Amino acid sequence: MLPTELLMFSFRAGLVLPKVLKPSPTNLSLISQLVGLFESHVGHRRFELEAELRALEAGRQDYRVIRGLAHILLTDHSEFEAGGSVEPLVVRQQVFALAQEHPPGRHHRAEVLAQAAQRLGSDPQALTEALYADLPDQQTLMSFEAPEARTLLDRFNLAQAQGQLYRAYNVIITARRNEPARYKQLLKYTKFFGLMVTVEGDADTGFTLTMDGPTSLFGSTTRYGLSLAKFLPALLHVTKWDLSAAVKPRHLPWIDSKDEEWSFQLSSDDGYVSHYPEPKEHDSALESGFAERFAKLDTPWTLEREVDLLPIPGGVIIPDFRLLHEDGRSVLVEIVGYWRPEYLTRKFAALKRSGRTDLIVAVSERLNVEKAGVKLGALEDHVIVFKGVLDPKRVLELAERLAQG
Repeated sequence: MLPTELLMFSFRAGLVLPKVLKPSPTNLSLISQLVGLFESHVGHRRFELEAELRALEAGRQDYRVIRGLAHILLTDHSEFEAGGSVEPLVVRQQVFALAQEHPPGRHHRAEVLAQAAQRLGSDPQALTEALYADLPDQQTLMSFEAPEARTLLDRFNLAQAQGQLYRAYNVIITARRNEPARYKQLLKYTKFFGLMVTVEGDADTGFTLTMDGPTSLFGSTTRYGLSLAKFLPALLHVTKWDLSAAVKPRHLPWIDSKDEEWSFQLSSDDGYVSHYPEPKEHDSALESGFAERFAKLDTPWTLEREVDLLPIPGGVIIPDFRLLHEDGRSVLVEIVGYWRPEYLTRKFAALKRSGRTDLIVAVSERLNVEKAGVKLGALEDHVIVFKGVLDPKRVLELAERLAQG
């Protein structure tokens, strides 16, 4: 993804339109120059490469395009290391210690480096190069994997679209009629990226997914905005969808707008290309951590990951797990990580409409439920509020009580 200062977009009639680079001769030539520049600097320090990049963009109106393409090449296609045979930290410790022992003088630096080199079994020139070699601009470009020009264009264009979700109030996805497996895949993507989502609709006509954005949370979080942005390439694996996001305006001198919110819209027909491999399994960190801890327990309960869609009036829920006892009893488990009061209220309303009495809801204590004004009502006996990690023993205790009923 790209930092905010490298996002490029136009603004028209309340709509944010991300920059799209086409495979024109000019752009392909620019990519060829950039790739050649990186390839020629393998084995050289990062500051040398960055100096060449600054020289390339000097005086050009498309300098931000160059910076955006270079950012992707630097972060996703380049490997930087300190290089050399001596650890920079070890060199600094030795050199600084010797510097304290030698009084300043005309040959002070050379004497210190010579003595340090002798102690470390190296030479003064190698120590000079290694002294600060672990600093970012002093690191060496060890390898560079050049992408295809079209692949780099696709990454740049998608990154521009992703960046519009950093400041989203909410995101609404309309999944038009798909294969049933595609619906499940879409919902599992939201769970994998830890997104707060409510679902309405049915498998015959399609579903509407509403996801709360980072600016709707108590204390806007960059981390959640990044999760929304990371979700977009995953969404591209799903067919037939439309996305609409309400975006917090950016006050820029070249945009004359007093709107309180902007609109960002995408669809499966816009031609964006995902660089994500289609995953075989999706788990959030909360879910995978819970499963790992559960696997260490000696219990007659089995934890199942694959749970079918459960239709409810006006929507669907897809629990994270099913607990299956060896005697045939079962309980569903839903883990809620990020949340805000309105989201949790809607979530509980959906669960109440489901009429399920065999459902456990584990809620992360990111906010105090009572202080936030969330009414648990009839679901109070089905809720576990956890801090940090979810203890599977607590879940099993509640599963035993619910399964008895």
